[in-house]
Amino acid sequence: MTRSPPAESGRWRGNGVSAPLTPPHELGGETQTNLEVMNVPAYLDRIGYRGSLMPSVATLHALQLAHLRAVPFENLSIHSGQPIILNDEALFEKIVSRRRGGFCYELNGLFAALLRALGFSVQMLSAGVADAEGVFGPEFDHMTLLVRLDERWLADVGFGDSFEQPLRLDYRGEQPQGRRSYDIVEADGAFIVRQKEPGEDWKSQYRFSLQPHEYADYEERCLFQQTSPQSHFTQGRICTLATETGRITLSELRFITTTNGEKEERALADETEYAALLRERFGVGEQLHFAKPR
Repeated sequence: MTRSPPAESGRWRGNGVSAPLTPPHELGGETQTNLEVMNVPAYLDRIGYRGSLMPSVATLHALQLAHLRAVPFENLSIHSGQPIILNDEALFEKIVSRRRGGFCYELNGLFAALLRALGFSVQMLSAGVADAEGVFGPEFDHMTLLVRLDERWLADVGFGDSFEQPLRLDYRGEQPQGRRSYDIVEADGAFIVRQKEPGEDWKSQYRFSLQPHEYADYEERCLFQQTSPQSHFTQGRICTLATETGRITLSELRFITTTNGEKEERALADETEYAALLRERFGVGEQLHFAKPR
């Protein structure tokens, strides 16, 4: 992994960017990064971010949007025999140095480390994902993030096609974002993120609590997602990325473009075209050897 030059003790540093490295006993429920030094400029370059680094609402919004449009949500490691390791150093090497994507534990875990390096107060939260019938999955099915500023915000760069801007956690009204709206409702001591498409009813996306967690808490469910035949992540390859007008998605040998809510889909000729699209449209240039031909 590329590291920034040696820095004074207790600092994160790189090209003029530094932030305090908090000792474990002072974290107050936050998870300490495993990196002694994070190359913040390399991470910001990975997501194409050139804005303010002040820990503010505007910066949080801009960082989440930049991340969603630069780093794909993908499960390609699962289908190419690469184990997923939940620590900041391994995730930085994968997502920043190798310019890959990942799924929720990876993307939100490393994004939390970046936010902490910039001075944000961040906690990892556990969520259960809703299925098509609105039934919620188990705890640690998803990782999402609580960010504390003047008010509390829910940030998430690891849920695929969902809210592009952080949501106000303590606001109980509708929060419009483009064509869609979101809200957060309380039920039975938990919080539920809901999404509403134009002309449709509200649909639950996931349910979460405010108990802070660490990487180790997600390891069992992360292993299930990688290995179980019951995990939808083991059923087929997915790579999806937000764009200014919608989203592009590779689902096995199907390429799907969503523009202003309208979807177009075409079949790919072969694995060569699949690899070319990964490289040219999603920025994934790493040569991957998939376990089974598709």
